[in-house]
Amino acid sequence: MEYVKLGSTGLDVSRLCLGCMSYGEPNRGSHPWSLSEEESRPFIKKALDLGINFFDTANVYSDGSSEEIVGRALKDFANRDEVVIATKVHGQMHEGPNGRGLSRKAIMTEIDNSLKRLGTDYVDLYQIHRWDYNTPIEETMEALHDLVKAGKVRYIGASSMYAWQFLKANYIAESHGWTRFVTMQNYLNLLYREEEREMLPLCKEEKIGVMPWSPMARGRLTRDWNESSTRKEADEFGKFLYSQMEESDRKVVERVKKIADERKVPRAQVALAWVLQKEPVTSPIVGATKIHHLEDEVSALSLKLSDDEVKHLEEPYVAHPILGFS
Repeated sequence: MEYVKLGSTGLDVSRLCLGCMSYGEPNRGSHPWSLSEEESRPFIKKALDLGINFFDTANVYSDGSSEEIVGRALKDFANRDEVVIATKVHGQMHEGPNGRGLSRKAIMTEIDNSLKRLGTDYVDLYQIHRWDYNTPIEETMEALHDLVKAGKVRYIGASSMYAWQFLKANYIAESHGWTRFVTMQNYLNLLYREEEREMLPLCKEEKIGVMPWSPMARGRLTRDWNESSTRKEADEFGKFLYSQMEESDRKVVERVKKIADERKVPRAQVALAWVLQKEPVTSPIVGATKIHHLEDEVSALSLKLSDDEVKHLEEPYVAHPILGFS
């Protein structure tokens, strides 16, 4: 395993971050394809054994049960000081007008709920899951700063927004002497490269840690275009993301297969290697619902694509509608 600094911080994180959206009680929330606690624990243990120290979840995943499962597993399998736990806030957690969003009330309530579910006194990285158009960003940034000063949060980050929004949030924080975002968790893979236009250059300039979600396009880059899976059939958000530009996307998938066949490696390694080589990516967020997924993902760290291979993979891409912000 390789370890890198998280953006401009002194925090060391593994080059891969285990995304824990797949680990949650399937009868809670909106992820019926997720794995139960008994099924999930071996994946968290295997990730630790492979050297992954970075784990990402969210309060909204499987109605909080993802945080519960991850928290208990990490408590049993690891030393708290040796792991980096990231979670997120924004989504609907209870009925009523204050059940979601990034108001001071929502943030203060949800951090305590997340800490209780995770079974820890603090989270290493607390991220806003989306932009809240109904709350002044000044209110959000001050509330997050107060969590850092209270010791409940070590660092703060953001996810999936326009570059101008991200820059505005950090400018406001800096102008008030508040804590700035040190990470961006954005949507980036061979089938969606719109982040290369503004967000990635901004993060490189500002020395922001980049943690792309869905680096393998929810599995679409790892199998034949028409091949299905349980998650693919039940994942409504995934269907929305990948129904926009099917003709060009199919060509990219075919090129991933071609290079994987030539290299004699699984397609997942090729797709992930491309993301790992994209500057300034720090730690792609990888998922795993089979043990070999984790092994393939770690092996991708050793796969270096040539300039010609990268050009071949990127050539069919055409501009996509802006997606992933909602």
